[in-house]
Amino acid sequence: MKYGKSILGYLLLVLLMVQTAQAQLAQQAELAGPVFENGEAQVVPAFSNPENWIRHDLWVETGFNTDGDAYPDRMHVSVTRPAQTETEGLKLPVIYVSSPYFAGVAPDVEGLFWDVRHELGEPAKSERVHPEVVRKGERPVISNSHIETWVPRGYIVVHSSSPGTGLSQGSPTVGGDNESLAPKAVIDWLNGRARGYTEPFGGEPVEAYWTTGKVGMTGTSYNGTIPLAAATTGVEGLEAIIPIAPNTSYYHYYRSNGLVRSPGGYLGEDIDVLYDFIHSGAEARRPYNNKTTRDTEMLAGMDRITGDYNEFWAGRDYLNDMAPMKAALLMSHGFNDWNVMPEHSYRIYAAAREKGIPAQIFYHQGGHGGPPPLRMMNRWFTHYLFGVENGVEEDPRAWIVRERDERENPTPYADYPNPAASAANLYPGPGGLETGTLLPGKSANPTRETLVDNVAFSGEALARATASDHRLLYVTPELSRDLHISGVPRITLRLASSKPAANLSVWLVSLPWNDAGDARITDNIITRGWADPQNYRSLTESEPLTPGQFYDLSFELMPDDQVIPKGQRIGLMVFSSDRDFTLWPEPGTQLTIDLGATRLELPVVGGNQALGEALSGKAE
Repeated sequence: MKYGKSILGYLLLVLLMVQTAQAQLAQQAELAGPVFENGEAQVVPAFSNPENWIRHDLWVETGFNTDGDAYPDRMHVSVTRPAQTETEGLKLPVIYVSSPYFAGVAPDVEGLFWDVRHELGEPAKSERVHPEVVRKGERPVISNSHIETWVPRGYIVVHSSSPGTGLSQGSPTVGGDNESLAPKAVIDWLNGRARGYTEPFGGEPVEAYWTTGKVGMTGTSYNGTIPLAAATTGVEGLEAIIPIAPNTSYYHYYRSNGLVRSPGGYLGEDIDVLYDFIHSGAEARRPYNNKTTRDTEMLAGMDRITGDYNEFWAGRDYLNDMAPMKAALLMSHGFNDWNVMPEHSYRIYAAAREKGIPAQIFYHQGGHGGPPPLRMMNRWFTHYLFGVENGVEEDPRAWIVRERDERENPTPYADYPNPAASAANLYPGPGGLETGTLLPGKSANPTRETLVDNVAFSGEALARATASDHRLLYVTPELSRDLHISGVPRITLRLASSKPAANLSVWLVSLPWNDAGDARITDNIITRGWADPQNYRSLTESEPLTPGQFYDLSFELMPDDQVIPKGQRIGLMVFSSDRDFTLWPEPGTQLTIDLGATRLELPVVGGNQALGEALSGKAE
């Protein structure tokens, strides 16, 4: 009988073990985790209920002190993560977004911007006003951006306010070193190399035990600048960035080839204006920050008199800081972004490509902002943050949205500029006060033509005019076939000014001008550029012009990739003050162009042959 009881007990024990194993297997089957299909992270239902997300905030301690108190600056950080990172020990990568805008901005009051109504080389007639930012926002949520996109796909989303904004300590510097080191500190904290606390001063330690430490960053405009700033530190753990319309150089944002130039839509803005616009940090620290950063460093360095490139601007040019960078780069920009102009992304993309960093570029035909299609971003982050071998690193390097296509449907190319493009020269011929010629061969009768500056006339009005004393316009014959431009046009001029200083503006336009209500953004302006003739030798040192003396200068226009349709004519327009971008001197300055020493280098797919065929008058 005792043997029977032993066998029964053994069988019961085996049954219990089987049931326990089945329960463990069932529990494991119920554990949530990332799901991937076609190389992309998929929405996981277990991650998708906002009521289950864990949201908390903290302060990450940096290694700098920029607000004059006795303590290292701490950055305010908020975290949104799936509950499974707490209940099931799940570790996930991070999508990180940082911004100076999360806590509000200054009101657009009269006098916020610099008065542009004055002569070149002279100070503005009145001082700016400095409105205060009324800080907004509630803890623990800094921002909700990107959360609904990425948390359901198995990412943790982290936000931080940049130095001197919101509840982050320190001073805004608009491109200074602390704006690179602040996101680096947050990434260091995510990887256990920096300290986080529950409060801005003192507080209990906070650890990021719920992440793999792999970080991707993204954002638009200033929020897109910060990922690049972080990447230039070479911080370990930052695997990939997707900057969208980023400002990569504050000199290129507020100056053009030595010329004081406003970003489109913000006439009279300069770096100190942006400082005031974002300075939403602690009220008690603002007087110190204003005195130290805005009224000392910026006032001494920004130089609205000459517009020269100097040490101040060089320190806010991320192209100069790229040596440590290794994060994979997916750039996004609009060819018709006249705020943060398309050169910003191209110059960094070209440098990253030269360094051997994995890099792709997405350009659309619209204005400011505009991310790549979600599938592109998803593949990028899936590969570099989850390690999924989806082949994204073998994808075409360039993705261009063609003129009539939707942004979600870009055309792939081997690279940007299009490898099949090469410079084709065009030369102006006499008649620019009405309509001169623009041809592949030099004019048989080169001459000199003179325009008279008058800022009362907009660039559009000058391009549409059949004749004007205030611009010189040179136009190709009608295109007999489509012409694909891809790359960076360059203009070379020989000019003389009647005064020691003058604005110089150059537009490429597609004519006839389309003023229909349904005209596309690409229908009229091809690209543009501006320069200060006083910087004909160097960006770092301008010199007054001797009136009547001719000077040679050459500069790039903004990058473009555009198909000019047959039936259109390409116009090169040279004028002086651009009322939407430059200072507004009194009318009357005369610019004389020597046509015999002036040419346009146009990057054409197919080069001189394609250009010649399009201008031959023979239809396809």
